[in-house]
Amino acid sequence: MATLSFTLLLLSSLLILVSVSSSPVQDPELVVQDVHRCRHGYFHVVNNDYTHWEMYAIGGSAAPTINSQGNRFLAPDLRFRKEVTKHEDAPESEWRQWNWRSEGDLMLNGAYFRQSGAGASSTYARASSLSARPSSFVGPMTTTAGALNCRKGSHC
Repeated sequence: MATLSFTLLLLSSLLILVSVSSSPVQDPELVVQDVHRCRHGYFHVVNNDYTHWEMYAIGGSAAPTINSQGNRFLAPDLRFRKEVTKHEDAPESEWRQWNWRSEGDLMLNGAYFRQSGAGASSTYARASSLSARPSSFVGPMTTTAGALNCRKGSHC
């Protein structure tokens, strides 16, 4: 199980691929956005701040279980970029069975999360690693998120 928490994800050209098995990205030019793409397994996405994604904020393939809790999603202004989720590499008849849920997430500027699969909370027990704080806490929690400003020979 992987936990993605307390991060500020702004418009950028990085890819976060979380997977039990995956191939490395061969061509960095193909990576066009900052995105969580989850494959194979259980993922707890908790208390993150997603801002102005290009294609989607959270993606998945190979039937992952995604438990999104207490996140803040601010959609871009483009009307066709409002969906938070992207079910990859599967027809709708298949991904409709994948267990994805949003609980306590704050959706701004028309953002929406396409839930799928089982609604029972017991399904998501293996995709929970910590208690989510309310989404209203995300701003203060992620204000100082980012790389540490460390210098050789001094404390970080």
